[in-house]
This record gives sequence, structure tokens and C-alpha cells, in this order.
Amino acid sequence: MKNGLKWILFLSIPLIIGFGIGYAIKPATGAMPTPTEAGEPFPISVQVQDRSQQETDQISNSRQNAITRAVARVSPAVVGINVTEVREQQGLIPNDPFFRRFFDQDPFFRQYFGNRKYEVKGLGSGVIISPDGYIITNDHVAGNATEITITLVGGKRLKAELIGTDPLSDVALLKVDGNDLPYATLGNSDEVVIGEWAIALGNPFGLFEINDKPTVTVGVISSTGMNLGRQNNRVYRDMIETDAAINGGNSGGPLVNSLGEVVGINTLIFTGGVSQTFVGYGFAIPVNKVKRIVAELRKRGKVERDIWTGFEAQQVDARVARYFGMAQVQGVIVSDVFRNGPAEKAGIKVGDIILEISGEKINSEEELFAVLNDARPGDTLRLKVYRERKEVQVQLRVEQKSS
Repeated sequence: MKNGLKWILFLSIPLIIGFGIGYAIKPATGAMPTPTEAGEPFPISVQVQDRSQQETDQISNSRQNAITRAVARVSPAVVGINVTEVREQQGLIPNDPFFRRFFDQDPFFRQYFGNRKYEVKGLGSGVIISPDGYIITNDHVAGNATEITITLVGGKRLKAELIGTDPLSDVALLKVDGNDLPYATLGNSDEVVIGEWAIALGNPFGLFEINDKPTVTVGVISSTGMNLGRQNNRVYRDMIETDAAINGGNSGGPLVNSLGEVVGINTLIFTGGVSQTFVGYGFAIPVNKVKRIVAELRKRGKVERDIWTGFEAQQVDARVARYFGMAQVQGVIVSDVFRNGPAEKAGIKVGDIILEISGEKINSEEELFAVLNDARPGDTLRLKVYRERKEVQVQLRVEQKSS
């Protein structure tokens, strides 16, 4: 009997110790109830506590910065653009009397004679620049459109008129009826600083139509004065480069600084030939250049570029540079000067090598063409010329080309 009691006591000791430990570590009085006990559908740790209006305002204000303020300032002036173009496609059978003799009587074959017209839908972006409804966009967005519809922030749609377009610079001016429309402030692209914030707004992939407001991307000004040369019969000079994402549909939208001022019009992207979407850098036309073009479009509906310089030139090669004693290959050499022309009046001679025009280096006929196409009749150009082994300055006043 005594041995039985001993065994009972021996086996009870671990139980007593276990109860003691369990009691010691149990939750203190008033501990957090379980979700079931509290009647909560989710753990209390993920519940959002109600904030007072004052706290909400403080948080909202703390999240405001230069970028959010700039976006709020310019967004109401950004528009989505939908266009319809009529294009022509050459027929499969030449429009020739010989072929018509055999096929013209057949309705099936007749449809393949001559050029066939068809409609193409397109989209892009734009920015309102005046309360009465003038809108800037790209020529490649709306320059050939037969019908243009713009969408305002909030979803209102208006028909737009093409006031004028300049294919060479890729700028177009539209107009909608309005009296008190929101509009953007045009800044000074000459004051753009490499490394400062750059904000691109627009209608990439037609996303404007989903929520009736522009899409915003942010980056920096990556470079300025980028001369991309001639592309598809357009000349892109002095472009602003940015790493803010620009994609199809962004064309014609504004590139904005941190003050909410438009410094450029988003126009094209660099893809490295591997994609049709943004892979690193986009380019915008400087707004100072756009201002000048828009003023001409508003006045005449086109840009007058019929200038006459009175000379012809060709690119300098290594042989020419060596003959004239140049330290490096650069510039274009004047090969002909026309009598009584602007070049002769300015004192330009055959054999002169033009190194710069108005501060821009000239190293090819294409660069010469690009610079001259920014000039207007009556403009005076400052030429740096290499003549008789020294550099001289020449003032060339270009004239209107006679018909």
C-alpha cells in the first residue's frame, strides 16, 4: 500500500509542475480577445483605425511635393486625341489602258485598278494653351486627319479643327470651341537644366479613355540640344531628352518641369530598333521652338520656309581638309556662289568652309539643311568661316526665294 502511494506521488509531481508552468505563462487579465470572441471578421492587427479629419489633412499635406503640385496644375489642360485619316493604297493592277481593255468590264477585277482609299484610326495627346481652345500636338498625330476628336479631363468630347501643321518640325495646331477652358503655361526651354525633374503627361496606349485623365510618368531632363537629324521627312533638332517614360499615344503631350510649366512637346522615343515601346529615352521638341511655329500656324496656317542663301556647299572630307591645312575634318565647303545673291552680298567666297551657323556646328549637308530650315526670310545668320587658314565671322541675311 505504501509502495502504491509512493508511485502515485511520483507520477503526480510532473503534473503539478506542468500546471504551475501553464498558469505562469497564461495571458494576463484583459489580454486581446480572439477574433471569434471579439466578433471581428479579421485579426485586429490589420484593421484600419478611423482617422480624424485633421489627421487626414495633415497626412495629405505631407505627401504633397513639387511633382504632385505640377501635375495638379497642368493635368486639366492635357487632352486625349482621336483621329481618322484617309489614306491611299496603290491598286494591284496598274491603271493602264492595256490592262483595262481586258479587265475593266469585270466588276471583280475593276476594284483592283488605280489607288484605293481606306480609313485609318489613330490616337495621341495634346495640350490646351489658351482659354479659347487652341491645342498643340504633333503633325504625325493630326496633320493628315480628316476628323479629329479631343477628350477633356472628365470625359467631355469635342470636335477639333486643324488650324495649321508643319510636317518638317512635326508640330500641329488645333482649335476647339471654348471660352473658359483650362490651359497650360508655356515655359522657357532655354532655361532647362540637365538633371531637373521632368514630367510627361498624355494618352499612352489610349489609357486616357479609360479614366478620362492623363497618365503621368516622371524622370529627369537627361540631355538638351540633341540633333537627331532627318527622320521620315521630318527634321528633329535641338531636342530635349528625358528618361520619363514616353510610349505610343504620348506624342503631342506636354513635358513639364517641377513648376508645372510646359518645356517641351513629347514627340518620339529611342528604342534601339528592338521595340516600339519605351526602353530608356524619349525626346521632346523644345517649347521655345514650338512657340514660334505655333505663332506662324495661327497666322498663316503653315510655316514659310522659302529662303534663299545664294550659295551651294558640300561636306568636307579628309582630302579637302588636308588641302586647306585644317587640323581636323569638319564643316561644309562652299562650292558655288550666285551673283547678286545673299551669300555674295555677305562676302562669302567659293572655297570658304562653314564651321558654324549661329553657334551650331555644321559637319554635313544634312546639318546645314536642318539649320537653314529653321531660318525665315529676313533672318540674319552668324557664320563662322574657315578662310585662308584662319577663322572669320560673316553675317548672312537670307532672303525670300523668288518663284
